[in-house]
Amino acid sequence: MPNMRKDKVPMAEQDAKVRAGNFKEVALGYTKEQAMEEAKRCLQCKNMPCVAGCPVAVRIPEFIAQMAQGNILEAYDIITSTNNLPAVCGRVCPQENQCEKYCVRGIKGAPVGIGRLERFAADYAMANLAESDQKQVKAWDKYLDKSIENAENKKSEANSGKKVAVIGSGPSSMTCAADLATMGYAVTVFEALHVAGGVLMYGIPEFRLPKDIVQKEIDKIRTLGVDIQTNVVIGKTLTIDDIKGMGYEAIFIGSGAGLPSFMGVAGENLNGVYSANEFLTRVNLMKAYDPCKSDTPVFIGKTTAVVGGGNVAMDAARSAKRAGAETVYIVYRRGEDELPARIEEVHHAKEEGIIFKLLTNPTAILGDEKGWVKSMECVQMELGEPDASGRRRPVEIKGSDFSLPVDMVIVAIGQSPNPMIKKSTEGLETQKWGGIVADEKTGQTSLEGVFAGGDAVTGAATVILAMGAGKASAKAIDEYLKNK
Repeated sequence: MPNMRKDKVPMAEQDAKVRAGNFKEVALGYTKEQAMEEAKRCLQCKNMPCVAGCPVAVRIPEFIAQMAQGNILEAYDIITSTNNLPAVCGRVCPQENQCEKYCVRGIKGAPVGIGRLERFAADYAMANLAESDQKQVKAWDKYLDKSIENAENKKSEANSGKKVAVIGSGPSSMTCAADLATMGYAVTVFEALHVAGGVLMYGIPEFRLPKDIVQKEIDKIRTLGVDIQTNVVIGKTLTIDDIKGMGYEAIFIGSGAGLPSFMGVAGENLNGVYSANEFLTRVNLMKAYDPCKSDTPVFIGKTTAVVGGGNVAMDAARSAKRAGAETVYIVYRRGEDELPARIEEVHHAKEEGIIFKLLTNPTAILGDEKGWVKSMECVQMELGEPDASGRRRPVEIKGSDFSLPVDMVIVAIGQSPNPMIKKSTEGLETQKWGGIVADEKTGQTSLEGVFAGGDAVTGAATVILAMGAGKASAKAIDEYLKNK
């Protein structure tokens, strides 16, 4: 029988006061019983509006139906038939704006917790696959072995031997690589950093997305035959032309958007000013918040201002708090209704003591005699008419200038693609702001056999949209190589 409760089954979380002092995951996930209870809220709609809202078309009602019966591994297999990163997506996807937005249960209550259920299925498969059977202690390893066998059986002889290069190892690249490997292509991923995962590793904090989870999902993609080569910077170590000369018949560029944007105000070169990209990379990937464990510790100010209102700003503010900042401000030039961050992230930040200074715009950063940040000059704003984005445009209130005493500033106002690939690749058409020009449906660029997707094309966006682009390009690359 369907569960007709109007609200979602609650999911346990770390207490706000406790979690603000550690980097452990905030949300603790469902138990099997809770997952089954939540799954029974699904009405199994025949027209499946939730699937239409998913960029990678996860077979949502099908996997939920299995979960409702307690068949968690069957549910996991259904999910991974279209999504190779379910544990990631279950944690960081904005389901409220995608699959759950279209859930019929959301009309008169809360939508089904699709993301929570996806997360549980993935976590269960990784950590609890037949836990009760002591003969299967290495159940996840055995599952990976089975995945290798299945992938080999699915390989098409027609594609055998054809090589495809994938640049970057973030969500768009890994999705593209996994789909192409399943189709039978020999896929090599070239990653600039020393560890695979892209933004999933360097950008999203441990307390939202544990790194061991990311690596387990990447390990599963490796079992498909994907070769991942780290410490290869395209545009420096190798160029696109070099890769073509190595026998790769198609290339997918999924190098993300790692070039930070700044405000263009005086004082951004002072000590104690970071881009969110640098700060989060050093904290997440290099564990710089712990001087005892990191070769490159990061300075943490007692009073920190994070400029911006998106998910990256929330991540930076909450990371600074955990790393030792006593007071952390979010400084954003619009109001709360205009915050682009997920409602859940804003809620968690407030619970953890982050102070929101809204309708506030920085105009300069001031330093002391030694070149360190000592304050940030700001002006108060009010909202005028909507701008091109549809949000009300912030307008300065004359005479409202004030000084905010801070000793650290993190700028989180956006990122764009790194220009190295553009500069080293003749004929690759790009936008004025740096994004690669690519066909919206296929990812085809101005160069034959070269495709692109994700943040490298759109600028910073969501994980699942990047995955959707990677999946579309994999299909297009397959068609291109078959017709070549």
